[in-house]
Amino acid sequence: MSERRIPFLKMNGLGNDFVVWDAREAPVRLDRQAIRRIGARDGGIGFDQMITVERSPGGADAFMRIHNRDGGEVDACGNATRCIGRLLMEESGNAAATIETNAGLLKASATGDARRVTVDMGRPRFAWNEIPLAEEFHDTRAIELQIGPIDAPILHTPSVVNVGNPHAIFWVRDLDAYDLSRIGPMLENHPMFPERANISLAHVLSGDEVEVRVWERGVGLTQACGTAACAVGVAAARDRRTGRKVRVHLPGGPLDIEWRESDDHILMTGDTEVEFEGLLDPETLTFEKTAPGDRPILEVVR
Repeated sequence: MSERRIPFLKMNGLGNDFVVWDAREAPVRLDRQAIRRIGARDGGIGFDQMITVERSPGGADAFMRIHNRDGGEVDACGNATRCIGRLLMEESGNAAATIETNAGLLKASATGDARRVTVDMGRPRFAWNEIPLAEEFHDTRAIELQIGPIDAPILHTPSVVNVGNPHAIFWVRDLDAYDLSRIGPMLENHPMFPERANISLAHVLSGDEVEVRVWERGVGLTQACGTAACAVGVAAARDRRTGRKVRVHLPGGPLDIEWRESDDHILMTGDTEVEFEGLLDPETLTFEKTAPGDRPILEVVR
């Protein structure tokens, strides 16, 4: 191993997992290929997103840089924001933390439970060119988009919204009736979405509960996606399917979403978990755990 090994933290929010680097004192630079290799579930550290905590140019407590497992940089990740908010609050001893992202300034707040964090995700954007879409739609609560035969489409008429990244939500009666692993890639890369999109299937259980499955842009099927939960909560309330407070059930667990009426900000609350600490050799991309975990002590990226 090289002399300079980079410490990291493995965390997750409802199974949506991250490797976290603290780059406030020394930069951490990994190219797209390296991110893919260490992000791989088979042989790598394994994660949905790579999070780099940097000094904030705008004076926030930190700047959060986000890369998906495919190596592409993205602007927002709700579950990661909760995890980084927890770390910053534990570090400072304060009950709140401000986090600068490419999607804007976000605020994390303590809930009284160290593992449970609330994040103000800001206001959603509904204009077609803010999402963005490839063509103009005046009403983005339901746009003209379908896959499958014209007379019997598999999915159609999604709600679309941007909550730091683009989302399309298809309202269905039975989540298990669709193979999202097959449909998701087609929809993520549909020409309607010039920046690609996160794809959700949503089933309304009641006026304050929704069940969701997510195909995340640049990641694939995921146990949880915070921005998708926010997008579903807002889209459901906007279309009067639910109220402004809703519990979104994801495979990894629930997130509580409030689309606050006073200022239209989205509040997301949910659990966070620290899995283990480790050290990565940037030359060989081997890593070693330095705290108990469920993987072998040393793994080699192949």
